[in-house]
Amino acid sequence: MSVLVFSTAGCEKYLEEPVYSEMDPESLLATEAGVNSLLNSTFGELFLSGWDGKSRINLENWCTDIEWETDGGENLIATQMINFTWDASLASNWLNNILWLRPYRAIRNANLLLENIDRGTYDAARKATYLAEARFMRALAYAKMYSWFGPVPLRTSSDDPLELGRATDDAMKAFIESELQSVVAELPLPGDEANYGRPNRGAALATLCKFYLNTKQWEKVVDAANSIIALDTYRLYPEYGQLFRVENERNNEFILVFPQSPQGGGNNYVNGALPPGFQRSPEMGLEFRSGWQNWAAQYRLYDRFYNSFTSADKRKNLIMTSYINGAGQTVSLLNDNNTRAIKFWPDPNAIVNEHGNDLPEIRYADILLAKAEALAELNWPNQEAVDLVNQIRERAGLVGDDAVLLTDFPGLQAFRDHLLNERAWEFYGEAGIRREDLIRFGKFVSSAHERGKTNARETHTRFPIPQDAIDADPSLEQNEGY
Repeated sequence: MSVLVFSTAGCEKYLEEPVYSEMDPESLLATEAGVNSLLNSTFGELFLSGWDGKSRINLENWCTDIEWETDGGENLIATQMINFTWDASLASNWLNNILWLRPYRAIRNANLLLENIDRGTYDAARKATYLAEARFMRALAYAKMYSWFGPVPLRTSSDDPLELGRATDDAMKAFIESELQSVVAELPLPGDEANYGRPNRGAALATLCKFYLNTKQWEKVVDAANSIIALDTYRLYPEYGQLFRVENERNNEFILVFPQSPQGGGNNYVNGALPPGFQRSPEMGLEFRSGWQNWAAQYRLYDRFYNSFTSADKRKNLIMTSYINGAGQTVSLLNDNNTRAIKFWPDPNAIVNEHGNDLPEIRYADILLAKAEALAELNWPNQEAVDLVNQIRERAGLVGDDAVLLTDFPGLQAFRDHLLNERAWEFYGEAGIRREDLIRFGKFVSSAHERGKTNARETHTRFPIPQDAIDADPSLEQNEGY
């Protein structure tokens, strides 16, 4: 009996113990340090970094006409993506954790901040910025999820029911647009943000511009692009071959960028891009360093993509076509779907797997080509659209006879076809762009069939809602075809 009494008293005392957790919103968000901690956590969930960053790049690229993969622990996932055999149970640490849970954790954090920021007393201008940053990150999360899954549950409050059905398509698009529009004026101008990589006005406008682009709202694309240009901040970096190097990463072309660090959460992509036994590439001027990693997983480019470049295109120079291995042998990578994108030039100060090359989510080049596409769709023939394409080509060394002319395109479809190629040459190896482009141009499935991937069908233009999410919330409807 005495043991029972003692145990019961102990339980009651335990249950009444005060909570001192830093995650208690009532205490955490009473200070600016707490607000910034929660905002940083929100950024961390969405920003590409480390293994998750590399994995998101690959998930969105392996199902396109540019890149594929063999070998290593990633090959199980890669094979499903390459062959269009993925389903709702695709390894939970990829589809569920990276594309579903991380965005929703960012949304949860943003909601907590928006609901509890009044617990502290802050300067009015800083408070407005905090609120705008939280709303921007929430809208960015939903914009990415809309691209991947279509409409998803719109959770705008921590009090939303655990079981919450998917929003309608119109409601989803309206929320993303209104949130991004609302925060533009409240976010700092580029260069005035608290820390490098934090949201600014350019990032919000660029996210809005890309959202309009992928939903084919052409007039709004032009308006958003013009607003970005009017900021008079962003420029094309002069040398494409130097753009992605660590020493040049804080440049005026990167609009929305995910900072990386070799001290943890770094850029892992190049570890899989280096070919087996790589020692050096005299052609590229690259030599392997002892602290770097060369993974078993091999990220390869299709020959059809590599061969689509003209010889004068400088963007082609970041693709490795041969190398010298540890035995001193020269190995050709040509004509075997085996060339390698060394766009993220290895960081001299990398620590094992982690390189410091920042990952751009949206570049100024993307905005110029988005405007060109929208202008052509609104009014063809269009000289300004062609001029914008030539701005991109000039940086790549394609001038004079290599510039494109309005007369090169007998109709709008010819310009569309060229623009889709131009975007491939410009953005290969970057996060998510090629998948979105192929879907928008109506070529996602047909290009897969051309590669012999006969399993591809229109339902693959959206990923399935992860099975773990369906199991947790029975009100969720699965995407058609899964």
